[in-house]
Amino acid sequence: MTYDRLVCANCAAPVNEGRCPVCRANRARMEQEGPFGGLSPAALIGLLVVLIAAVALLAHQTA
Repeated sequence: MTYDRLVCANCAAPVNEGRCPVCRANRARMEQEGPFGGLSPAALIGLLVVLIAAVALLAHQTA
């Protein structure tokens, strides 16, 4: 989940605004996870399947 949709339980504000120390800490932690940190495991598996299918199609066309 991305932090732009999260609401802080401490201050009831959006986490991406960083109004309290809890918001700022969670925002920093989620930013450190990288671009795939917000994706669910099912989405990552789906991306992997699509990538493998694309590589297989490319290998089949060049052979």
